[in-house]
Amino acid sequence: MSSIASARIGPPRDLGELPDAGRGRSRALSAECSITALYQAHALGLTRLAHVMLGDKPSAEDVVQEAFCGLYRNWTRLADPAAAMPYLRASVLNGCRSVIRRRKVRASRTIYEPAAASAESVALTGEEHRSVLAALRELPARQREVLTMRFYLQADDLEIAEVMGISPSTVRSTCHRALAALGKMLGTAS
Repeated sequence: MSSIASARIGPPRDLGELPDAGRGRSRALSAECSITALYQAHALGLTRLAHVMLGDKPSAEDVVQEAFCGLYRNWTRLADPAAAMPYLRASVLNGCRSVIRRRKVRASRTIYEPAAASAESVALTGEEHRSVLAALRELPARQREVLTMRFYLQADDLEIAEVMGISPSTVRSTCHRALAALGKMLGTAS
């Protein structure tokens, strides 16, 4: 008799006999269904948000994918399923911030790295969009985040304030200052 077969004592346990096995499976199915529905409804908008923040589609898709994976891992700790979208938006913004930080560190270490844009990125953004995106990236982080959430996600002041952890009046004043700064950079009146 092999050592594996001799190590087994008694009949194998059925999964139905394990405590909470049925509830665990139903929670996992509920999480998968809920997250799948969220992904189908909001992944494109979140990818657009990340694309504006980062400037390239592959990084944006990676950040959004990580946000959804994080939501899946933490689904059981989520007290209210309605809090999933603010969690995802905050996670995407934090992921973008991390990518930007890593890029800055890498750029400070790199002597020469030619700029390379993917064909998809070029097709997504025309000349006018590129100039607006370049000016947007020149803004301070808070202003950039407020504008992208307002104009690319069509989020209202309360949603933006909740995701960023600031007051709605701060959102409005930050948006006003950001639009004025963009107007100066682009040479137009706001």
